[in-house]
Amino acid sequence: MDEPVDFTEIAILAYEGAQTAAVLGMTDLLTAAAGIASQQHGVSEPALGVSHWTRANGDDAPARVFSFDPAGQAGHPTVIVVPPGLGDPLPETEARYYAAWLRSEHSRGVGLCSICKGAFLLGETGLLAGRTVTTHWTYEENFVARFPDVNLNTDRLIIDDGDILTAGGVMAWVDLSLILIERFLGSMIMLETARAFLVDPPGREQSYYSAFSPRLNHGDNAILKVQHWLQASGGKELSLAGLAGHAGLDPRTFMRRFKKATGHTAGEYIQRLRIESARDLLQSSREPVDAIAWKVHYSDPSSFRKIFTRIIGLTPAEYRQRFRMRSPRNLARG
Repeated sequence: MDEPVDFTEIAILAYEGAQTAAVLGMTDLLTAAAGIASQQHGVSEPALGVSHWTRANGDDAPARVFSFDPAGQAGHPTVIVVPPGLGDPLPETEARYYAAWLRSEHSRGVGLCSICKGAFLLGETGLLAGRTVTTHWTYEENFVARFPDVNLNTDRLIIDDGDILTAGGVMAWVDLSLILIERFLGSMIMLETARAFLVDPPGREQSYYSAFSPRLNHGDNAILKVQHWLQASGGKELSLAGLAGHAGLDPRTFMRRFKKATGHTAGEYIQRLRIESARDLLQSSREPVDAIAWKVHYSDPSSFRKIFTRIIGLTPAEYRQRFRMRSPRNLARG
């Protein structure tokens, strides 16, 4: 391993409502990695430290309230992590206090990270404008409404944009921690830490877990009528003429209004409805993949496999292996 030249301080922002499990869990993972680097790889001085920062009432900026830094090398953090939160995202008025500090630290060259709802706090800095980021898929509509100048991709679990790294999902702090360990201590230390904690190295995607949640509160009754029809039929209809006729619109108007209302083209919307049905069948049944393809209205099983893999990020067989429901008898056997 190439030994790091500089000391790295990972600062975790323990704002009001931050998930305690994430704050403490990241601390454990990161300090364990520093210990592995020191004890097993001959790093003479701690190469990585962890600190917690919080803001007392009336203070303009957060302050360091805890530090794991045996050598006393900490100055400005190298990276600041905004962990997931419990409950609603911080109100804008409260988030602005943290946002000013985050902007200031970023201007010094400090990297910024967010996990799950932490992206809302990071969004208040204005530093995400024009970037592609992620958060938990259930917050997509809320996030887009609050930060329309940010490109959101909730299929991804981790999006690394160099100086800003965002993670979706409450438990994505595990993946983020391992990525930071790899970045500052190297791949070998990251893999040894993952093995020690019995967790998978980074590589999962949020699309493995997220359900398709159609937007239904857009107020376009003609499009809503088509959505209900597609839901009832499992996305059987795919012809533009049939969809537009059901909405009582000409095809061009239908395409424009459908995309505006749902955020998807009609074709992509139908594919996602079908794939969602296929996911349920792969989890709950033992039917062959080809039979499932026919059930969800694909006449060509090869096309079904390609579309499933594009949307989910796993092949149907890989998805079934990972997520198939097991019977109580099988669970008892381990």
